[in-house]
Amino acid sequence: MKTLLSWLQEFAPFPDDPDLIGDTFTRLGTPVEEVTHLGDEWDGIVVARVEGLREHPNADKVQLVDVDAGDGPIQIVCGAFNMAVGDLVPLATVGTTMPGGMEIGRRKLRGELSNGMLCSSRELGLSDEHSGIRVLDVSSAPGTPLADALGVVRDVLWDLEVNPNRPDAMCVAGLARDAAAALDLPFTLPDPKVTPTGSAAADALTIDIADPDLCGRFGAWVLRNVSIGASPGWMQRRLLALGMRPINALVDISNYVMLELGQPNHPYDLGLVPGGGLVVRRARAGEQLETLDGVVRTFTTEDLLICDAEQHPVGIAGVMGGASCEISATTTDVLLEMAWFQPWAVSRTSRRLGLRTEASARFEKGCDPQVIPLAAARFCALAADICGATTAPGAVIAEGELPARPPVRTRTARVNALLGTDLSADQIRAELEPIGFSCAAAGDDQDVTVPSWRYDCEVEIDIVEEVARHWGYDRIERRALTKERTGRLTPTQKTRREVRRLLKSQGLAEVMPLPFLAPGDLERCGLEPVGIELRNPMVAEESILRTSLRPGLLAAAALNESRRSAGVAFFEIGHVFLPAPDGQLLPDEREHVAVLLAGREAPAAVEAWLVLADLLRVEAPAVTNESLPGLHPGRSATATVAGSAVGVVGEIDPGVLEAYGIGERVAWVELDLGALLHGPRRPESARPVSRYPSSDIDLAFDAPDVISAIDVERTLAGTDPLVWSVELFDTFRGEQLGEGRRSLAYHVRLQADDRTLTDEEVAAARTALVAAAESEHGVTLRG
Repeated sequence: MKTLLSWLQEFAPFPDDPDLIGDTFTRLGTPVEEVTHLGDEWDGIVVARVEGLREHPNADKVQLVDVDAGDGPIQIVCGAFNMAVGDLVPLATVGTTMPGGMEIGRRKLRGELSNGMLCSSRELGLSDEHSGIRVLDVSSAPGTPLADALGVVRDVLWDLEVNPNRPDAMCVAGLARDAAAALDLPFTLPDPKVTPTGSAAADALTIDIADPDLCGRFGAWVLRNVSIGASPGWMQRRLLALGMRPINALVDISNYVMLELGQPNHPYDLGLVPGGGLVVRRARAGEQLETLDGVVRTFTTEDLLICDAEQHPVGIAGVMGGASCEISATTTDVLLEMAWFQPWAVSRTSRRLGLRTEASARFEKGCDPQVIPLAAARFCALAADICGATTAPGAVIAEGELPARPPVRTRTARVNALLGTDLSADQIRAELEPIGFSCAAAGDDQDVTVPSWRYDCEVEIDIVEEVARHWGYDRIERRALTKERTGRLTPTQKTRREVRRLLKSQGLAEVMPLPFLAPGDLERCGLEPVGIELRNPMVAEESILRTSLRPGLLAAAALNESRRSAGVAFFEIGHVFLPAPDGQLLPDEREHVAVLLAGREAPAAVEAWLVLADLLRVEAPAVTNESLPGLHPGRSATATVAGSAVGVVGEIDPGVLEAYGIGERVAWVELDLGALLHGPRRPESARPVSRYPSSDIDLAFDAPDVISAIDVERTLAGTDPLVWSVELFDTFRGEQLGEGRRSLAYHVRLQADDRTLTDEEVAAARTALVAAAESEHGVTLRG
């Protein structure tokens, strides 16, 4: 929002001190983004009289203009041809910096010297007109500064940041009220005088609010004998300064009143409103309207329209008017509309249509329904002065449902507790009443009535914020916290983050499928169809709560493979929902972690399980080979901790992969994260690193499928103190091994802390390892 010092001074006696006023705006929560001193941008631009016009000897699209700026004729090379000898025109002299930043110098153009530049309206920042040089309608002598010739008063323009919770700051009056209260200045609103004449407005039109929940108040006034022309220069300059383009006198008055008092309004050509009345109603599905910007827009039943008495749309409530009733040069009778619309309704329509206007920006924040009569009187008074309009007696006002605004109980102790102040009830009242809040004592507290222009203030904390703004944040003493503030991650949250970091460090990408499945998804994964069915699913086709993370991750892998992205590695940490146990009302909700490795086999799943187990320091992690639903027979196992099942590992069943259209093997791990976190854990320990070289050996065993590779690994690791590490690096099945058997190949590292191992020691350790594995598990060493 922008505002001018001269405009502010019409509401309160503000001093000519831009720094003080700018600091006040910033202190009140509307920080100054830019300050512009108007009038200074025309320094160096003077009135000049055209003395002669000559053809350019070397160009036909420019001419030579002799002008007198008070010091005798000088030559200007100009591309415009709309001036005549004797006209007064604006001349930017050599050395002038134009409003757009261009610096004027003495230059040769096609061989002829130009001693400055003649200016168009756009180059002066007065309008968008750029078809020719601006011919001045003034009587000033050549050499007179342009600002003096046009009666431009030097002014200060502030560009302010306005937050969504400050609807009152969307107009000059609201900014003036706030700043005047902070500076202890008297504030007054305009008191326009209108003399009604002719027949009553009620004789010419009717108003009907068909949807009162969306329109709280709708008023209409009739103006006759309107003469449409250009608005006066002072109004155009203010509109331009605040970022609005002058159009014609009546439209400019409409915009001026909105900027001044914050009340959007819309003038209709009364002669183009069929039926002599307006109806405010919800749109019908598919209904259309051509708006003032020339776009035909289609509406839904959630949009609010303004229609004529014959139910034809003539405007979008709170957003933009229709082209059918647009003000034109032939307009003589005007229907002026001012209303209060539900902020959320205007916002919804504006966003859906992608149509944000100055009016919608104000309605979305919440306009003042009580300012409508004043804004209408201001409009009619300006229209009478500028357009010669007469106003019909009375107004036609229809009432809808305005929001209730009960007093807000404001506790003095609560204000001080939140702000860290020691204010009394009287001090709080002294900060609130100058900005329109009325306070009634209620013991040590007070009931605060919020003014109609502060739609944003509804609860006690809103009142506290107003007290803080006007008391001054800079006056609130900074204090160290008096007690420790709790707020940290729980051990479970920390561990969950560690698991996530570990899996990402292994090259896995986290995915987050929705927990809702279609009927049949569990069976397609080979799982039991015991999912809980939702009564009110967001999507009818996804009505089952998942009992496993497997369907979502398989669907993600299938989607990637269909896009020629095979070999993906995914993980998910999410909740599953099992049927409620007996005596429990709610589902058995658990947090699982799952890993999917496309293009990998069962050993990769086991390795992922052991890496997680090592991170979590679980006690005695192991796997128990067994056939499991949805997993490959002979390549699946139950993951256990200290003998208790905590999940499954293995490969996805080929039939399941075929159902999903996945053409590669998929390793799978799914663990109950809650059981892991709350199960037995090993204490943290460290092992010194030996300074002596290691010796590595490889051992391959012929083992039955029922023998767990982890059990064999654990036996090898615990047989000899020289064993530093054991790693399963290959699993092999083949006809030579026989049905139900496989080869397990381990890499064993031997190392001592105090010496280099001899060949004899390595050989003895190897013999002991083979003997332990064969006796403990019934495996045989392969040659």
